[in-house]
Amino acid sequence: MNIALIGTKFMGKAHSNAWRQVAQFFDPGVAPVLKVACGKHRDSLERFANRWGWESVETDWRAAIHRPDVDIVDISVPTYLHHEIAVEAARAGKHIFCEKPMALNAGQAQEMLEAAQQAGVVHFLNHNYRRAPAVALAKKWIGEGKLGRIYHWRSCYLQSWIMDPQFPLTWHLRRETAGSGPHADLNSHLIDLARFLVGEIVSVSAMTASFIPQRPMPDEATSGAFQSGAQAHGFGDVTVEDAAFLLARFDNGALGSFEASRFATGRKNYNTFEIYGSLGGVCFNLERMNELQYFSTGDPADSQGYRNVLVTEPVHPYIDHWWPPGHIIGYEHTFVHAAYDFLRAIAEGIPAGPDFRDGVREMQVIDAGLQAAASGSTVEIPR
Repeated sequence: MNIALIGTKFMGKAHSNAWRQVAQFFDPGVAPVLKVACGKHRDSLERFANRWGWESVETDWRAAIHRPDVDIVDISVPTYLHHEIAVEAARAGKHIFCEKPMALNAGQAQEMLEAAQQAGVVHFLNHNYRRAPAVALAKKWIGEGKLGRIYHWRSCYLQSWIMDPQFPLTWHLRRETAGSGPHADLNSHLIDLARFLVGEIVSVSAMTASFIPQRPMPDEATSGAFQSGAQAHGFGDVTVEDAAFLLARFDNGALGSFEASRFATGRKNYNTFEIYGSLGGVCFNLERMNELQYFSTGDPADSQGYRNVLVTEPVHPYIDHWWPPGHIIGYEHTFVHAAYDFLRAIAEGIPAGPDFRDGVREMQVIDAGLQAAASGSTVEIPR
């Protein structure tokens, strides 16, 4: 099946690598063909296509989507473009592989879901951290009851890449183009993992903070978006939060916490969660993504304690497709696993999550968090 990649920056590279690797290590039942890459600037676009093996290029995403030789549309562009591209792709009858956050808000996400359902296409939201073998192993253990009744979810996703006041006002820092700041960008990952591992979230309370209210306007090469809102001296308003803390109650009675910040000094991509249940607990840290910490109340009292499980054995999820036991894998492999599950869903007609239904629910939680932070009250999530 032929793929059209829309967007050629960070995620475009990660996705291109996944499409190239997936059939080398897995048998997804569908052979992905890197048919056309789409970007804004032809010179850099052609260099990208040559490097990653895309057969052709387009600078008009609509032209790429409507090509008769395209079967799958891979959406790897900034968030504010997801809705329009996904709806157009669905109406053109193309399967959709979409980056997160799904949209600017739950209303857009719902329209994307409805378009995909009406078209009968496979729709997939790429939360790649579900595909870390250690996370998938935690899911297996929870399903087997090894943790018992879940009491607590505790998570944080911390970065520090915009702490310099001279960092420009890119699209990530404007509500019109990002929806919100780390609450959407980072908490969306944590919300997906929490729903995947613990269950549905039914109510939230939250607080947000903004630390640098204005930033220099970027040049066109770095902004990736329009430059509205410019003020005197070439500065513009930051219209999203810099940090967000979310508290949640799950349908099963568990309590959860979510911390997301781009001002966590020294943290580059610190993504962690802890789950505590009546029979045990698990802890995961993306910076040590091949390990899962596990505690069992069933262990003898004189040897109880959290222990590290190295998730590199053939019995662990996805690992039998890679290297011998003990040989670790990395960040890029989670995208290969996502591509595999997506292609297999097309080939075999089986579910692959998260899909756009999950995306709608996730955006409802994100929107509720922003509402709760603005109002100072607890907000119920629509059933």
